[in-house]
Amino acid sequence: PIPPVVIVLCLIVVLVELVLSAAAAGMIGGPQGIGWRIAALQDYGFSPLVLDRVVTVGDFSFDVIKRFVTYGFVHMSFTQALFSAALLLALGKFVGDVFSGVSLLIVFFGAMIFGAVVFGVIAEGPTPLLGIFPAVYGLIGAFTYILWVRLGASGESQLRAFQLIGFLLGLQLVFGLLFGSDPSWIAELAGFAYGFVVSIVVAPGGW
Repeated sequence: PIPPVVIVLCLIVVLVELVLSAAAAGMIGGPQGIGWRIAALQDYGFSPLVLDRVVTVGDFSFDVIKRFVTYGFVHMSFTQALFSAALLLALGKFVGDVFSGVSLLIVFFGAMIFGAVVFGVIAEGPTPLLGIFPAVYGLIGAFTYILWVRLGASGESQLRAFQLIGFLLGLQLVFGLLFGSDPSWIAELAGFAYGFVVSIVVAPGGW
C-alpha cells in the first residue's frame, strides 16, 4: 500500500497536468486554454527574481511566497509531469514505509523550499524553476539515509547508499554535455542534501 500523503501529492501533480494538457489540446478553456500553461508558469513558477524581491524589497505577500511551493506542481510538459509522478510514487512508497506521514511531508516540502532558495541564490536572472524534482530529490535523500543506516547496522560499506544519487548526477552530466546544461540541478542537489540531513532528525528514533 502507498501512504495516503503520497497519493494525495501525486494526484495534485496529475490533476494539474491533466487540466493544462486538456487546455492545450483545446478540450477545455476554448481558445484561451492554449495559453493556460504559460499563464500557470508566470503565476506559479519560481525564478531567482522571486528571491531577489523577497530579500531586497521585503515582499512577503502571498503571491510571492506561494511560488516557493507552487512551482513544484507546474511542469513544462506532460512527459515531465508523468515521470515526476512515477518517481514520487516509487520513492514516496519506500520512504513512507519507514517515515510517518508528517515526517514525509517535512522532507517533501522542505526540500522543495530549500531547493528553491539555493537555486535563487546561485542561478541568475529570470531562469525558471518548475516541476517537482527538487522535492523528489529530497525523498531520494531520505531514501539514501535509510539505506545508509541499514548498511551501517549490517556492517557493510555505507558508501553504497549513495549509488543512486551518484548515478542520477552522472546521468545529468551526460545529458548536460549532449543537450546543454539546465541549472535546475542546483535545486535538485540542494533538495537531496536537505532530505538526507533532515532525515537524521525526522526518521523514527531520530531525536
